[in-house]
Amino acid sequence: MKKRTTKPYDVCVVGGAGHIGAPLAAVLAKKGYRTLIHDLNRQAMDTLAAGKMPFLEEGGEAMLKEALAADMLGFSAKVSAIQGVPYIVLTIGTPVDEFQTPVLRVLTDCVDLLLPYLSDEQTIILRSTVFPGVTDYLHGYLRERGRKTLVAFCPERVVQGLAIKEIQSLVQMISGSTPEAEESAAKFFSKVARKIVRLTPMEAEFAKLFCNTYRYLQFAAANQFYMMTTAAGLSYARIRAGLMEDYPRMRDLPGAGFAAGPCLYKDTLQLAAFSDNQFSLGTAAIQVNEGLPSWIISRLRQQYALKEMTVGLLGMAFKANSDDARASLSYKLKKLLKPHAKTVLTTDPFVQGDKDLLPLEEVIRRSDLLILCTPHAAYAKADLRGKPVFDLWNFFNK
Repeated sequence: MKKRTTKPYDVCVVGGAGHIGAPLAAVLAKKGYRTLIHDLNRQAMDTLAAGKMPFLEEGGEAMLKEALAADMLGFSAKVSAIQGVPYIVLTIGTPVDEFQTPVLRVLTDCVDLLLPYLSDEQTIILRSTVFPGVTDYLHGYLRERGRKTLVAFCPERVVQGLAIKEIQSLVQMISGSTPEAEESAAKFFSKVARKIVRLTPMEAEFAKLFCNTYRYLQFAAANQFYMMTTAAGLSYARIRAGLMEDYPRMRDLPGAGFAAGPCLYKDTLQLAAFSDNQFSLGTAAIQVNEGLPSWIISRLRQQYALKEMTVGLLGMAFKANSDDARASLSYKLKKLLKPHAKTVLTTDPFVQGDKDLLPLEEVIRRSDLLILCTPHAAYAKADLRGKPVFDLWNFFNK
């Protein structure tokens, strides 16, 4: 790797070694911004500094290596490194606690650490999903502490694993707590996105939540249809294919499958919390999607003597062809299934760090029954040895 220069940075991505920050940092460097990644995860930063993505991201490593070779990307675990950097992108949002309530403290704790090194000339850009009203709240929070740092909210809306492509191809929503903050954000993203659309902060906050919640509702409808038709002894996949053929009004109807991951469920809960838990549609969607693992077990118990069987779970990531197991319903199914089965085995070609994972061939060989939890493309040609498979996704019948 070529020797680093001491040229100043244009932007610092806080949490820049994660799923949101790392692809964005690579794109920013590609677009001509000298970019600093600040993260507490030194191992992930070391991986990035070596030209490797810590997770699956299409086109990520090529762009990363290009940025490193051009000396457009740097790394620091010291919070003081943000001092004097014009733009600070925060990839920290508002998670949901055990009471299903958004936790603002995670964001304010981060800002408190940055505070000694912030100046009135900088712009903070919130990139992750935040609860409605948080952008304006942060604006006031900083001013109460003597800072006039500009605050903007410019959410990402990319598909995980395709962020490099979509950051550059999708329309970017921007908003600012003041006209100056909005203009600063617009100037920044004009070099990155193909087009920008301006909203007020609260409009943008709702828009981001609507994106994920709407998808979650769609998946819930599909999963409810699947359970209804299965109970009737019919194939939802066959019905869906028939009604969609040459009928574009139904093109958005998803197939059945686990609806999980770090965003969809959480963002639906955030909307429910904002509406004083009167978001009945969202609550119903949660019951359907989160209840699917239990429903599967109930169906299998009617057909098989599970107590005498070894059950193999194929795929533990939260979605196909991903290595991200965060909030994966595969693990919920595993936990709920254990009391009912003789043994539960798991496998995944991408997920790392799970010591229970076994090679696919071993899981197939040892299992009496298989459940396809995640439809990884790698399973398409797998030899299932004639074992019965519960295929929620209709993957093997396509």
